[in-house]
Amino acid sequence: MRDPRLDKLARVLVEYSTGIKPGQLVRLTGAPVSIPMLEALYEAAIKAGAHPFIKCAPESCSNILFTHGKEDQLKYVSPLALEEIKTIDVSIGLWADTNTKSLSRVDPKRQGMASSARKPIMKVFMDRASAASDPKAHPGVKPLKWTGTQFPTAASAQDAEMSLTEYEDFVFNAGHLDKDDPVAEWMKIQKKQQLVVDYLNGKKIIHFQTPRGTDLTVNVEGMTWINCCGHENFPDGEVFTGPNLNAPCGGVNGVVKYSFPAVHHGREVHDIELTFEKGRVVDAKASKNQAFLIDMLDQDQGARSLGEIAVGTNYQITEYTKNTLFDEKIGGTFHAAVGAGYPETGNNNESGLHWDMVCDLRDDGTENCGGTITVDGEVMSKDGKFVFDGWPGNE
Repeated sequence: MRDPRLDKLARVLVEYSTGIKPGQLVRLTGAPVSIPMLEALYEAAIKAGAHPFIKCAPESCSNILFTHGKEDQLKYVSPLALEEIKTIDVSIGLWADTNTKSLSRVDPKRQGMASSARKPIMKVFMDRASAASDPKAHPGVKPLKWTGTQFPTAASAQDAEMSLTEYEDFVFNAGHLDKDDPVAEWMKIQKKQQLVVDYLNGKKIIHFQTPRGTDLTVNVEGMTWINCCGHENFPDGEVFTGPNLNAPCGGVNGVVKYSFPAVHHGREVHDIELTFEKGRVVDAKASKNQAFLIDMLDQDQGARSLGEIAVGTNYQITEYTKNTLFDEKIGGTFHAAVGAGYPETGNNNESGLHWDMVCDLRDDGTENCGGTITVDGEVMSKDGKFVFDGWPGNE
C-alpha cells in the first residue's frame, strides 16, 4: 500500500501545480526508486483525462555515459529529446537520488561539455515555460507547464542528517501536506508573497549585505518579479527575477560570500565567494572543489553571468539539507543562480548551466551572522525577517 501522502501530493501537483487538462500529453520522470510516486502521479493524471507517459531511468546511466562516452557522445543531443521538449504539454519531474555523490568523481570538464550541449533543450524549455507564465508576451510559443518535487530517499536523508522517516516528514511538511487542504494553504501563501512581488516590481536596485563580507548590488530595473507559490518547484516559497544585464553597470556588481555549500552534479563546493563586475563573475573562490566551480563557470559564454536573483520566503523550512530545492526556499535567505535566466523575468541569458547558491541572512546569535536587503535605499529585510507587516514570516 502506498503512503497516502504520495496520493495527496500527486493530487496537488496534477490539480494545482500544473492544472492538467483532458487530452494533454504529460511526461512523468523519475528514477526506479520513485516508482510509488510515479504510479500515484500516473493515476492522478489518468483521472484528470490526460495522456501520461513515464520515463524511468537509473542514475547509473549517467555514470556509464561519463565513464565510457567519447566526446561526440557527450556532446550529442538526441533529436528525440529535443522533439519531446517541443511536444509535451506538461512535465512533472521527481528528484530521487539513491547516491547523491554518484557523479562526484566525474571529470568536471566532461560534465560541463554535456551540460553545455544541452543548451538547445534548455532554451526551448525556458521559452515554453515563460509562455505558460505570460502567453501574451510570447505569441506563437506553445506553453509548457512544469513542476518538480523531491521523492524522499535514504541518500537524501543521509545528506540532511536525518532518518528516512524524519526526512519524509520534513519533505511532506515543507509542502504543507500535513494540512487538511494543502491547496488552500498554498493559495494563502500566494497572497502573502504577492505583497513582496508588488513591492519589488518597478524597483531599480536591490542591495544585499552581510557581516561575513557579502556586498552585492543587482540592477533589476524593468525586470519582472515572479511569485513562486507551488506551481513549478514543489515545495515552493520564493520570489525571484533576473538582473538587468543590459543596464549600463552590467546589472551585477560586488561580492557575494555564500553561507552554505553549493551542490551540483553531486559535488559539494564550500565557502564560495564570487566577485561580479558589470554582470559577470571575474573571480571565483572556494575552500573545497574550487577547480570544479571554475570549470562549471567556464563551460559556455553565459555561465559566468547571473540569470536569477531571489529571496526565500518559506519559513516552514528552517534547516540546510544539501538539497537546493529546499535550501533556496529557506525563509530569511537569498539565492542567486549563475547561468541561464528565465525569459519571463526579462533576463534572456543563455547557458547550459543554472546553479543556485544560497546566502543566509538570519541572525542566529553567532558572530558575523545576519544581513540586510535594501531596495532603492529602503530596508526591506533585516536579519532574515521582512520589515513589513503581513509579509511571509511576519504575519
